[in-house]
Amino acid sequence: MNNSILSFADVSKSYGGKAAVRNLDLAVPPNEITGFLGPNGAGKSTSIRMGLGILTPDSGDIRLFGKAPNYKALDRVGFLPEERGLYRKMKVLAIIVLFARLKGMSATSAKAAGLFLLEQFGLGDVAYKKVSELSKGMAQKVQIIAAIVHKPEFVILDEPFSGLDPVNQKTLEDLIRELAKTGTTILFSTHVMEHAERLCDKIVLLSRGRKIFDGTVDAALATIPNSVILETAMTDNPAEALGQLASAVHSVQPLRDNTKRWSVELSAKADVQDVLRKCVSAKLALHGFEPARRQLHDVFVHLVGEDETAQQGAN
Repeated sequence: MNNSILSFADVSKSYGGKAAVRNLDLAVPPNEITGFLGPNGAGKSTSIRMGLGILTPDSGDIRLFGKAPNYKALDRVGFLPEERGLYRKMKVLAIIVLFARLKGMSATSAKAAGLFLLEQFGLGDVAYKKVSELSKGMAQKVQIIAAIVHKPEFVILDEPFSGLDPVNQKTLEDLIRELAKTGTTILFSTHVMEHAERLCDKIVLLSRGRKIFDGTVDAALATIPNSVILETAMTDNPAEALGQLASAVHSVQPLRDNTKRWSVELSAKADVQDVLRKCVSAKLALHGFEPARRQLHDVFVHLVGEDETAQQGAN
């Protein structure tokens, strides 16, 4: 963790005796996009605020750029909080310039960078309008611009896609990729697993204040089994034919009663082609054979569900 942009070592934080974050170890590597995932109340926002020095942990050690979080280090950080807030009576460009000046930019550079980003986000025509005149989505884009206008080394985005329509979500995804290409380190939390799956080099998953997964997206997807959807003749029963592949097939279940469609759950290392060959050799009348693609959403549901079950069993 020595070269990490942000690191936590055995960090805990409680409110009124209730643990919000428990014994969290975290390392955000430089020049990568890290997804910080978890259900509501998992401890993501509390962790982010501790990482920025806004909150103090009850125990453990936090390092930002190798040192305890401090005001000087924050000039190198861009932060979009989950709770949005802008000065509604100020004009859009003026507020972006204000945030940039607070991070050490000159007025001239701040204005030029602000106008460039407003054009990139399709907001060039609102530069001199008041924030109060903007829609919710527009105001959110302005706050994102204010967080990155000073070209920070480290960008933290807390639920950045919330409130954006699909077109602007794609614009933000493209911006995150562009920032990453320039060497910017990015940590973002989200409930939308599709964004994390498309963008992240690694993900960290929290549940009830505890880390339950830390690794690449591919490693996360490997935590749940592959599956195949079969469609057969009504008289066929693939469970009998596939029972001989006990090491590869975990279960064969009809999708509905009296159906021709079956869900075949495979082991982590099973070869889908072996299943197909077995169906052919057993002379099943296959009308359909569709490998089901694993998705990060399924991983999220699976790991969080397992953790909640384990915690309930421990209580």
